[in-house]
Amino acid sequence: MRWLFAHPAPVDQGRIVAAIAAAEARTSGRIRVLLARHRAPHPVAAAQKHFGKLAIAGLPQRNGVLIFVAPRSRTFAVVGDRGVHEKCGEAFWRELASAMRGYFQKDDFTEGLLHGIERAGQLLAEHFPPEAAGGGPAAGSLEEVD
Repeated sequence: MRWLFAHPAPVDQGRIVAAIAAAEARTSGRIRVLLARHRAPHPVAAAQKHFGKLAIAGLPQRNGVLIFVAPRSRTFAVVGDRGVHEKCGEAFWRELASAMRGYFQKDDFTEGLLHGIERAGQLLAEHFPPEAAGGGPAAGSLEEVD
């Protein structure tokens, strides 16, 4: 997904990590945010590549979500593992990406990420409660990747 973001604003890492931890506390699912240092003209493919390398790819319920952002190419993607996708369908991802893009277009990068984390967290909490097996301890994470 592309956004019309000329100069990405700084991200409030503390708020992002806290939002991930809060969302994960309500579910056995996991959320990760990756900020790419490189250009990613095909963000979904790049997100899927990174997804496979993350610990969330091996969750028993397949309930991980990755928000992948490539500021240099002004692209992003939100992808969920098979278990999540089966619960929400393609429409959820399109709606979420559209809402996040709206924030990014207003130069409100942190709020866009927070919105994505909150919506993904709501979906995970609804379908994958914390007492369900397979999540492990919450560990909010915002990482940079090459």
